[in-house]
Amino acid sequence: MRTLSRVGAVCAVASAAFLVAPVAHATPHGDNGTVKIHDATTGEELRKNEPHVCTFYLDAFGFDAVQEVDWHIEAWAPTADVKGETVKSGEITLDTDGHGRTDDLSLPDGHYKLFWNFEGENGAAKHKVFWTDCADEEGGGTTATPTASASGTPGSGDSASPSADPSESAEAGASPSASSSPSASASAQGSTGDLAETGNGAPVGLLSGVSAALLAAGAYLVVRRRRA
Repeated sequence: MRTLSRVGAVCAVASAAFLVAPVAHATPHGDNGTVKIHDATTGEELRKNEPHVCTFYLDAFGFDAVQEVDWHIEAWAPTADVKGETVKSGEITLDTDGHGRTDDLSLPDGHYKLFWNFEGENGAAKHKVFWTDCADEEGGGTTATPTASASGTPGSGDSASPSADPSESAEAGASPSASSSPSASASAQGSTGDLAETGNGAPVGLLSGVSAALLAAGAYLVVRRRRA
């Protein structure tokens, strides 16, 4: 009986050990955390991922307290010359809340993949794929400045000088019209003189004399006919 009771006690201890062991391995360190890509202007408190950035940083949440992390970034297709080439790497120790962020980072425009590794991770590293694109931001700033200066200074100067001198142009235009009026009056006087010369000639006196003679002859004939 004593032997059976000892065997039962040993079996009970072994069973308890088997039951406790899986519980210890069911919660690996840090696997409940997450890491995000943040634009440099985004606050650390925002738990969102931004896959299109220029200057950026890595922001981690929900990991174990004082978790030590090694991370690296690889060039990725379709823009990578060599896919999988490590272009940037570092390490960080998170705070007591399992939160932490890297310094601001920058990379040439292209497609990349972040790998986030820590001790006790279960399976593959946590990762994020993202793009860096600074050309559009810089292009937008440079195109705005020249257009503003070009449209402001030359345009106003050119439009002001012609519009400011209408009176001068009017006076300049008036002088030709004034000079043309004497020629018009001269031509009018010339034409009037020519008509006067043709009307005051000898043919007019001759015609009036002939008219008078015809009238006199007609009167003589009337009187002579009455007497007859």
